[in-house]
Amino acid sequence: MTRRIPQEETARSSFEPAGAGAILAGTSIAGIGLGALVGWGAGSVGLGAVAGAIVSVPAGVFAVYRKYRGYFT
Repeated sequence: MTRRIPQEETARSSFEPAGAGAILAGTSIAGIGLGALVGWGAGSVGLGAVAGAIVSVPAGVFAVYRKYRGYFT
């Protein structure tokens, strides 16, 4: 007869503020840069960068949430 060994609970992922900030900053910088490139192609780098910032900040928040969603539940 086989003996059942109780399984250990999986450890919750730890929240790392520096890691969350890096993800948020990286996503924001990438979005602003991509927006500036699109704006450059369209004739206005500044407006493209602003549009990229408007889109990338919520995207960065979502990326941090996806990375650390186990911590918040």
